[in-house]
Amino acid sequence: MLLSLSNTPRDYAWGSQTLLAELEGRAPAVVPEAEVWFGDHPGDPADVAGGGTLDAVTGGSLPYLLKLLAAASPLSIQVHPTVDQARAGWAREAGLASDDPARNYRDDNHKPELIVALSERFESLSGLRPVGDTLELLGVLGERPGVSALRDRLASGDDALGDTLGWLLSGEAQVEVDDVIRAVQDAAATESGEWGSTIRAVSAIADTYPGDPGVVVALLMNHVVLRRGEGIFLRAGLLHAYVSGLGVEIMAASDNVLRGGLTPKRIDVAELLSVLDATPGEVPVLRPADTGVVTDYEVPVADFALRRVELAGSDVAVRVSGPTMVLVTAGSVTVRGSAGGPLDIAIGTAAFATEEERELTLSGTGEVFVASPGDPDGA
Repeated sequence: MLLSLSNTPRDYAWGSQTLLAELEGRAPAVVPEAEVWFGDHPGDPADVAGGGTLDAVTGGSLPYLLKLLAAASPLSIQVHPTVDQARAGWAREAGLASDDPARNYRDDNHKPELIVALSERFESLSGLRPVGDTLELLGVLGERPGVSALRDRLASGDDALGDTLGWLLSGEAQVEVDDVIRAVQDAAATESGEWGSTIRAVSAIADTYPGDPGVVVALLMNHVVLRRGEGIFLRAGLLHAYVSGLGVEIMAASDNVLRGGLTPKRIDVAELLSVLDATPGEVPVLRPADTGVVTDYEVPVADFALRRVELAGSDVAVRVSGPTMVLVTAGSVTVRGSAGGPLDIAIGTAAFATEEERELTLSGTGEVFVASPGDPDGA
């Protein structure tokens, strides 16, 4: 069976009034449009054409949540737990009400994520930069007291990155934080060397979140710019934040988020550090296939799989296993299955294939993303 899905964009403050509107060919929105959810998550299950919501069809059993994400300003810096960490945290907080501000864990699941850029430029902060490279960047900022204090912290020992993050977010380093931010903003006006684009990006974040310690946390992270069709996988424990752009995001069905700056929401520093993997290094960019019409974005989890299909007028048959979504992001596309269809799917909406479907035929021209459960033997 095939069902047509849509949803109302969520109006988080960091959302864009134009990115989703431009994708769908309509006038800019009056309020920010941040995310469109295609899933059965109880927080906002997708609407089914003809009436009802997807959770009534699936019973809330989907292992993944597919989204369109449109960021005009940075999201909070955050990290997600492993399954074991989530289960332990969920059990520890069993006595807390669901809306208790002290609660960190909303469920007992992990939340790995994959984002694929739809805009020509998608900026993110992904993972912690090697300390040696960050010390080189700090050399561009001069010898201000805050910069010197940050440099000393980063050179302090084996867990220098974790210790530095704890210090920045403790509330005890605000004088140094403010001084580093001033140094970044001064350098952004003149620096044109290797670190110029990163410094300008962090300076722009400071304009949105003045005085936020997360601005200096951002200075310690890899500034990653994706082009259309490129993606990054964000594993458990990896510090990250999306900065700007439009993308397709898929994640495990979980609400577990530990925040580390750029937010007015609560930051539990101790719990953040207990979940954080402070191992530095670059996060690999997943690039679209050079040949063929299908790109598989390979990820090391069983919760989800994502494929990008480029249609040029010829039918493309896609084998599927388990509940599957087909999200249209460009062109004019029709979906047919062995047990349902055909369905014409508008840009910015999706088709949902129930488990009895084994092969979907995609017709037309444009771009679609096919989301499904991952291979349990490949995780």
